[in-house]
Amino acid sequence: MQFTGHQYIGHQTKGANEATFTGFDAATGEPLPTRFSEATAAETDEAAQLAHRDFSAYSRKSGAEKALFLEAIAAEIMALGTDLITFAMRETALPEARLTGERGRTTGQLHLFAQLLREGSWVNARIDTAQPDRQPLPKPDIRQMLVALGPVCVFGASNFPLAFSVAGGDTVSALAAGCPVVFKAHPAHPHTCELVAADIVRAARATNMPEGVFSMVHGVSTAVGMALVQHPHIKAVGFTGSYRGGKAIYDAAVRRPEPIPVYAEMGSTNPVFFLPGILREKGDALAAQMAGAIILGAGQFCTNPGVFLVAETPEGNRFIEQTAHALNEVSTHAMLTGGIRQAYLSGIGSLRSVPDTELLTDFSDETVRPHLLKTSLAAALRHLELTEEVFGPSSVAVVAGSPDGFFDFVRAMPGHLTATVWGTDADLEHNRALLDALRDKVGRVIVNGFPTGVEVTHAMTQGGPFPATTDARSTSVGTLAIERFARPVSFQNFPPSLLPDELKDNNPLGIWRSVNGMPDHMK
Repeated sequence: MQFTGHQYIGHQTKGANEATFTGFDAATGEPLPTRFSEATAAETDEAAQLAHRDFSAYSRKSGAEKALFLEAIAAEIMALGTDLITFAMRETALPEARLTGERGRTTGQLHLFAQLLREGSWVNARIDTAQPDRQPLPKPDIRQMLVALGPVCVFGASNFPLAFSVAGGDTVSALAAGCPVVFKAHPAHPHTCELVAADIVRAARATNMPEGVFSMVHGVSTAVGMALVQHPHIKAVGFTGSYRGGKAIYDAAVRRPEPIPVYAEMGSTNPVFFLPGILREKGDALAAQMAGAIILGAGQFCTNPGVFLVAETPEGNRFIEQTAHALNEVSTHAMLTGGIRQAYLSGIGSLRSVPDTELLTDFSDETVRPHLLKTSLAAALRHLELTEEVFGPSSVAVVAGSPDGFFDFVRAMPGHLTATVWGTDADLEHNRALLDALRDKVGRVIVNGFPTGVEVTHAMTQGGPFPATTDARSTSVGTLAIERFARPVSFQNFPPSLLPDELKDNNPLGIWRSVNGMPDHMK
């Protein structure tokens, strides 16, 4: 299969820049043969201009029309067959089974948002009817619904080359809201990005979408992405990646003459709390499961458990020992990129140098291995860097005098995507206050499970207080993600014929609405 190595500016492929780069074989570090052209300033501007030009036409497409578009993207992705998986494997070193599952998640969320659009209630329609005889002043007729925000810039993630990339969650939720997308391809998997970008362009043509509905630009330097963030026609940004990258994008966006929202998911250590009763009942089995959660995807998920807490009991100490033993039995890992590999080794080296910290697993400063470090609660509270994310297959075991000490940790910890509590029924009943306290610190509280494996559902929250994300009110996974790229508009005293279908008295779409503060549904 041949690649253009260029930008997708609407339906056109372009590549005027002599500055080029290559992808790399993630397992060997060898450069791949195709050279990709870095987007020029003119090409980046053209993509944003095209999205702006066609925003009105696309945003006014019906829910059914946009649903057909999303379903067509899913069909195009599946039509690629094994080619997509093969290229993604080479660029990421992720195994075939993982990428095949991720492809299913990608197409599944496209179909889920198509379902949401066909049903239509996501616009949150509210109708307050007029009271012309109200004294001392008449009450006007006011109707409100969510409408598309404008063109959106989306940055691809390195660790999910399909589900958080070109046709991933940020892209699909923006397109579902009615927002054209200009996608900044991730330089770690440019071949994979081009394959999926071509799918979206084919789907757009097949479903008669305006040309500016989707563009994709390449770039190794930060200049390409920052040009999009600062472009006056871009109205929001979606990002999944490092804290450093997400914070830089956020800072640039709020310094614009017109500040725009940035929905950045920037990392999390996803603390896990093991209560004493559950460790007495099934500690050894849980140690094996914990080790599996730490190493899943070579620890390169945003939800791998990077820290866990136990009470200082014989069962707690054994649990730590058994987890370390299970991790020592695991072979070495290939990581997504050489840069990520080096950052992981450097991060483990830094953790080893923290006072009152013990490394329980075999160490190599050249080979990526799973690692477990152990420290006390007092040391963890003195050295909060112990509980910061090290992207890779590692975790830190924190030993508290008793479960009461867990509260000290919760009070000190920053925002995370998830927190998990393992316990028997009696454990959980006795520690209701712990569960309640965690609600203020994370976007998802889990009982007797592990945070890896983020289900794409209507009720899922993949977000959390800063620094996990830049906006704790939103999610990057699940259908609520659509609201990030929409804003409310009120229509006052409109003639019925000029109202959007969602707000007409006869409710032609049959959607759930609020009428004078009461639920109304006509299906």
